[in-house]
Amino acid sequence: MTMAMETEGNTPEYSVSEIAGALKRTVEQAFGQVRVRGELSGFKKVASGHCYGALKDADAVVDLVMFRGAASGLSFRPEDGLEVVVTGKLTTYPGRSKYQIIVERMAPAGVGALLAQIEARRLKLAGEGLFAAERKRALPFIPEVIGIVTSPTGAVIRDILHRLGDRFPRRVLVWPVAVQGEAAAGQIAAAIAGFNALGAGGAVGGAVPRPDLLIVARGGGSVEDLMAFNEEIVVRAAAASAIPLISAVGHETDTTLIDYASDWRAPTPTAAAERAVPVRAELMATVGMLAGRLGQASVRGLSQRRERAAAVAARLPVAKRLVEMPAQRLDELSGRLPRALAGVAGRAGQRLAEAGRGIVRAMPARLAVARAALGGQAAGLRPWLLRSKQEAAAARLASAGRLLGSLGPAQVLGRGYALVLGADGHLVTTSAQAGAQPRLTIRLSDGDTRVVPDVAQARLL
Repeated sequence: MTMAMETEGNTPEYSVSEIAGALKRTVEQAFGQVRVRGELSGFKKVASGHCYGALKDADAVVDLVMFRGAASGLSFRPEDGLEVVVTGKLTTYPGRSKYQIIVERMAPAGVGALLAQIEARRLKLAGEGLFAAERKRALPFIPEVIGIVTSPTGAVIRDILHRLGDRFPRRVLVWPVAVQGEAAAGQIAAAIAGFNALGAGGAVGGAVPRPDLLIVARGGGSVEDLMAFNEEIVVRAAAASAIPLISAVGHETDTTLIDYASDWRAPTPTAAAERAVPVRAELMATVGMLAGRLGQASVRGLSQRRERAAAVAARLPVAKRLVEMPAQRLDELSGRLPRALAGVAGRAGQRLAEAGRGIVRAMPARLAVARAALGGQAAGLRPWLLRSKQEAAAARLASAGRLLGSLGPAQVLGRGYALVLGADGHLVTTSAQAGAQPRLTIRLSDGDTRVVPDVAQARLL
């Protein structure tokens, strides 16, 4: 340690930076690489990708920093309260006068810690109803398009495609994702949502059709390797999928939280392919067998109906016998009809003749009565008609007189107007006509006045 200067009493004086640097070197040289076990507290990931938090036990707390490169290799999602073992370098942070661990690797403190974390998450999501049986949808019998969310490399995708090709070839869409590591959960959830976002008619231009069935798959691994499929974001995406979804994660004994949210859980990726489609050859054989049975049943049913129709026809009477008795009855009635018509006509003629004779006998008397009644009515009707016509004519004449009185020339002259007449006695209505007359007669209400017009003055006016 470099001494800045000697002070009183031979006690050296240091700067703050010198003290901080000396402490940093001392801590790093004394501990170097360390493994520390503790419970995570205040763990968070910032926008730069670095992670910050603390490790604690019952008596102490130490800060930790995990830079982006190391954080990208995490196989699980660190959460507060999870017990972990971290490996890294113990150092100090002079800017805050504190010591911390720069973490290079982080792992759960045993499988039990991870399982406890998964179980707590399962109970939480189950309480929200994400695993309820009524949410499960039936899988399509023969899907036209199958969407697969898995790693594009490895045995899983090859096994699924091979099994589908053997059983019933279908169109397959693969959405490549990471199935392990910190980024895996986000990619898997985005792939499920992406398949659901495709329209029923496909993407733009219809180039990418919407799958009828989804398979989310990966091979086996440890609890840490399968943690991406236990993440809440993946479970929620599977539960929200509108497309029926098969989960095929790990081996038969492996169970992840996506298995609870999926519509059907396959023990292996190969089993998922087998559940997705039937065996085409077996299906064709079954259809052929059913078609044969349908043909046999049709022939047998037709034969039975023919037999029943023949039995019913045998019990029916002969058609000729059905009309024999009605024909005999018709002949009998036809013979009686002329005699009945003659009798009816004779009786009607007698009644008509008697009625005619009665009318002839009563006609003179009825004519006299009618003539007398008509004469009496006519005598009273004629004066009334004459009076009515006279009164109507008098009313019309009075109305015309009143109209003539209000519109006649005398009434107009009485209101201060005058009529100008020419030498020929015709009415003059313009100044040009007045100038052409040798004399004018002005008719007023009390008489006429004759004047000789001034032609020049009339034209000027």
